[in-house]
Order: sequence, then structure tokens, then C-alpha cells
Amino acid sequence: MIIGYTRVSTDDQNLDAQTDALTAAGAGKLFADKISGSKRVRPELDKMLDQLREGDVVTVTKYDRLARSLKDLLEIVEEIRSRGAGFRSLAEDIDTTTPARRLTFHVFASIAQFERERISERTKEGLAAARKRGRFGGRPPALSAEQKVEVCRMRDQEHRAVA
Repeated sequence: MIIGYTRVSTDDQNLDAQTDALTAAGAGKLFADKISGSKRVRPELDKMLDQLREGDVVTVTKYDRLARSLKDLLEIVEEIRSRGAGFRSLAEDIDTTTPARRLTFHVFASIAQFERERISERTKEGLAAARKRGRFGGRPPALSAEQKVEVCRMRDQEHRAVA
């Protein structure tokens, strides 16, 4: 049986596109979580893993729907494999039902992890370069320097509430 797993990070996001793609791929049963992928405890994922039978194929639209880190992805896929089931990702055309396809899966998962880490590095480098040029990100201050001085004076001399 093809078993579909869908996940979005927040309640206001929609599962429809994933559900439609998995249904079109032949999924006979769907499990859906609305929770961050960084959380390892996901009720529907755990329920799906408990119900897996030999010969089932867990299918996702993209493998980042199953896990956010390479370590977590490999652990989940290994658990799926240990139950005699396979794993398939539609977007990356990954299928772990044969040894050659498992190798391809591991290569692609490693590349994805590498790319996530490189994005993080580039972002940090860009922020550091901007700080060197005197630019700082974040929300602009709500009060000017003069307003801050006035608030402190009102608090300290007039004993008024800061709010």
C-alpha cells in the first residue's frame, strides 16, 4: 500500500497541494501533521510508523516534509526500512526500494544538508559584512535618542510609569 505523509509548519498553512499530489500518486492512506519539521515528536508521523506493514511505501511530495535535518531523515527512513517498507519522494524522484535507489537517496540527502548549511553560512557572512559597514538588521528603534532621554527623565524625576 502507498501511504502518504504530509506536513506543514503552521496551522495557517494548507495541506491541499501535498494531499492532491499524494492522492494522484496512488496513496491509499494519508497522515498529516501541522507542526515544525524540526520537532521529532509528530503525532501523525508516529502513528504512521506504528501502522507500517511489510511492502508499504511511505510517500511524500518532498523529503523536507519528512525531516529537516539529514540525521533525522536518515533515522526515519531507516525506521521505515526496518519495518519492511520503502520510502519515496515525488519531487526528488527518490525511491528506497532497491539498493541502487537507496544509494541515490543518501547522496541527495547529503547534498541537501550541505546546501542548507551553506545557505546558513552565506547568511551569517552577509550579516557580518553589513555590520562592518555599519548596517544592522532588525526592527528600527521605536524611540529616538531624545525620546529615550525624556522617558528616563520622566521615570526617574517624575516617578511616572515607563509605559
